[in-house]
Amino acid sequence: MGDISKDINSKFISNKVKALINIKYTANWLNSKENEFFKPYLISPQQYNILRILRGAKDRIKVQIVKDRMIERAPNATRLMDKLCDKKLIKRARCEQDRRVVYVKITHEGLDLLTNIDNSNNLSFLENITEQEAIVLSNLLDKMR
Repeated sequence: MGDISKDINSKFISNKVKALINIKYTANWLNSKENEFFKPYLISPQQYNILRILRGAKDRIKVQIVKDRMIERAPNATRLMDKLCDKKLIKRARCEQDRRVVYVKITHEGLDLLTNIDNSNNLSFLENITEQEAIVLSNLLDKMR
Protein backbone atom coordinates (compact mmCIF):
# COMPACT_ATOMS: atom_id res chain seq x y z
CA MET A 1 0.00 0.00 0.00
CA GLY A 2 1.31 3.45 -0.91
CA ASP A 3 2.20 6.16 1.58
CA ILE A 4 2.22 9.74 0.34
CA SER A 5 5.00 10.63 2.81
CA LYS A 6 7.29 8.05 1.20
CA ASP A 7 6.06 8.60 -2.37
CA ILE A 8 7.04 12.26 -2.36
CA ASN A 9 9.66 12.06 0.42
CA SER A 10 8.02 14.70 2.58
CA LYS A 11 6.72 15.39 6.07
CA PHE A 12 3.51 17.31 6.75
CA ILE A 13 2.59 19.86 9.40
CA SER A 14 -0.77 18.16 10.00
CA ASN A 15 -2.88 15.23 8.88
CA LYS A 16 -5.26 17.65 7.13
CA VAL A 17 -2.41 19.06 5.03
CA LYS A 18 -1.24 15.50 4.35
CA ALA A 19 -4.77 14.58 3.20
CA LEU A 20 -4.94 17.62 0.92
CA ILE A 21 -1.59 16.84 -0.69
CA ASN A 22 -2.62 13.19 -0.99
CA ILE A 23 -5.84 14.17 -2.80
CA LYS A 24 -3.93 16.36 -5.25
CA TYR A 25 -1.24 13.72 -5.80
CA THR A 26 -3.88 11.00 -6.29
CA ALA A 27 -5.90 13.19 -8.68
CA ASN A 28 -2.82 13.58 -10.87
CA TRP A 29 -2.16 9.83 -10.69
CA LEU A 30 -5.78 9.11 -11.63
CA ASN A 31 -5.58 11.50 -14.60
CA SER A 32 -2.63 9.50 -15.88
CA LYS A 33 -4.46 6.21 -15.44
CA GLU A 34 -7.57 7.64 -17.09
CA ASN A 35 -5.62 8.83 -20.13
CA GLU A 36 -4.04 5.39 -20.49
CA PHE A 37 -7.45 3.73 -20.16
CA PHE A 38 -9.14 5.82 -22.89
CA LYS A 39 -6.22 5.78 -25.37
CA PRO A 40 -7.31 2.53 -27.14
CA TYR A 41 -10.80 4.01 -27.61
CA LEU A 42 -9.33 7.11 -29.30
CA ILE A 43 -11.14 9.52 -26.99
CA SER A 44 -10.13 11.65 -24.03
CA PRO A 45 -11.60 11.47 -20.52
CA GLN A 46 -13.41 14.76 -21.23
CA GLN A 47 -14.92 13.35 -24.42
CA TYR A 48 -16.03 10.29 -22.46
CA ASN A 49 -17.69 12.62 -19.97
CA ILE A 50 -19.56 14.35 -22.81
CA LEU A 51 -20.72 11.00 -24.21
CA ARG A 52 -21.98 9.88 -20.79
CA ILE A 53 -23.90 13.15 -20.33
CA LEU A 54 -25.55 12.70 -23.74
CA ARG A 55 -26.38 9.05 -23.06
CA GLY A 56 -28.04 10.08 -19.80
CA ALA A 57 -30.01 12.84 -21.51
CA LYS A 58 -31.71 10.27 -23.79
CA ASP A 59 -32.52 13.00 -26.34
CA ARG A 60 -30.80 16.03 -27.82
CA ILE A 61 -29.79 18.75 -25.38
CA LYS A 62 -28.25 22.18 -25.64
CA VAL A 63 -24.46 22.40 -25.82
CA GLN A 64 -24.56 24.78 -22.85
CA ILE A 65 -26.27 22.13 -20.71
CA VAL A 66 -23.50 19.67 -21.58
CA LYS A 67 -20.88 22.26 -20.58
CA ASP A 68 -22.69 22.90 -17.28
CA ARG A 69 -22.84 19.19 -16.44
CA MET A 70 -19.22 18.35 -17.20
CA ILE A 71 -17.19 17.05 -14.26
CA GLU A 72 -14.12 18.93 -15.38
CA ARG A 73 -15.13 22.30 -16.79
CA ALA A 74 -13.43 22.42 -20.17
CA PRO A 75 -13.05 25.78 -21.88
CA ASN A 76 -12.53 23.79 -25.07
CA ALA A 77 -15.79 21.79 -24.80
CA THR A 78 -16.91 22.97 -28.23
CA ARG A 79 -13.67 21.68 -29.78
CA LEU A 80 -14.09 18.38 -27.90
CA MET A 81 -17.59 18.07 -29.36
CA ASP A 82 -16.25 18.92 -32.85
CA LYS A 83 -13.91 15.94 -32.58
CA LEU A 84 -16.76 13.69 -31.41
CA CYS A 85 -18.81 14.85 -34.41
CA ASP A 86 -15.90 14.08 -36.74
CA LYS A 87 -15.79 10.56 -35.28
CA LYS A 88 -19.59 10.24 -35.79
CA LEU A 89 -20.10 9.66 -32.05
CA ILE A 90 -22.45 12.64 -31.66
CA LYS A 91 -24.64 14.77 -33.94
CA ARG A 92 -25.10 18.50 -33.77
CA ALA A 93 -28.05 20.62 -34.94
CA ARG A 94 -28.80 24.34 -34.76
CA CYS A 95 -32.08 25.51 -33.27
CA GLU A 96 -34.26 26.88 -36.07
CA GLN A 97 -35.85 29.54 -33.84
CA ASP A 98 -32.57 30.79 -32.35
CA ARG A 99 -29.45 30.19 -34.45
CA ARG A 100 -27.24 30.83 -31.40
CA VAL A 101 -28.52 27.65 -29.75
CA VAL A 102 -26.91 24.35 -30.75
CA TYR A 103 -28.23 20.91 -29.79
CA VAL A 104 -26.18 17.73 -29.53
CA LYS A 105 -27.21 14.09 -29.37
CA ILE A 106 -25.28 10.84 -29.04
CA THR A 107 -25.32 8.53 -32.08
CA HIS A 108 -25.64 4.74 -32.18
CA GLU A 109 -21.87 4.60 -32.71
CA GLY A 110 -21.40 6.68 -29.56
CA LEU A 111 -23.69 4.39 -27.57
CA ASP A 112 -21.82 1.33 -28.87
CA LEU A 113 -18.50 2.85 -27.82
CA LEU A 114 -19.84 3.54 -24.31
CA THR A 115 -21.07 -0.06 -24.07
CA ASN A 116 -17.59 -1.30 -25.01
CA ILE A 117 -16.02 0.96 -22.42
CA ASP A 118 -18.56 -0.07 -19.75
CA ASN A 119 -17.81 -3.74 -20.44
CA SER A 120 -14.05 -3.26 -20.17
CA ASN A 121 -12.35 -4.90 -17.24
CA ASN A 122 -9.29 -2.70 -17.52
CA LEU A 123 -9.82 -0.65 -14.34
CA SER A 124 -7.39 -2.64 -12.21
CA PHE A 125 -6.44 0.44 -10.18
CA LEU A 126 -9.98 0.46 -8.72
CA GLU A 127 -9.58 -3.08 -7.42
CA ASN A 128 -7.51 -1.84 -4.47
CA ILE A 129 -10.62 -0.65 -2.63
CA THR A 130 -13.81 -2.49 -1.72
CA GLU A 131 -17.32 -1.30 -2.56
CA GLN A 132 -17.78 -0.26 1.08
CA GLU A 133 -14.50 1.68 1.06
CA ALA A 134 -15.59 3.38 -2.17
CA ILE A 135 -18.78 4.54 -0.44
CA VAL A 136 -16.80 5.90 2.53
CA LEU A 137 -14.30 7.62 0.26
CA SER A 138 -17.04 9.19 -1.84
CA ASN A 139 -18.86 10.39 1.27
CA LEU A 140 -15.66 11.90 2.69
CA LEU A 141 -14.96 13.73 -0.57
CA ASP A 142 -18.55 15.02 -0.64
CA LYS A 143 -18.15 16.18 2.95
CA MET A 144 -14.92 17.99 2.11
CA ARG A 145 -16.60 19.93 -0.71
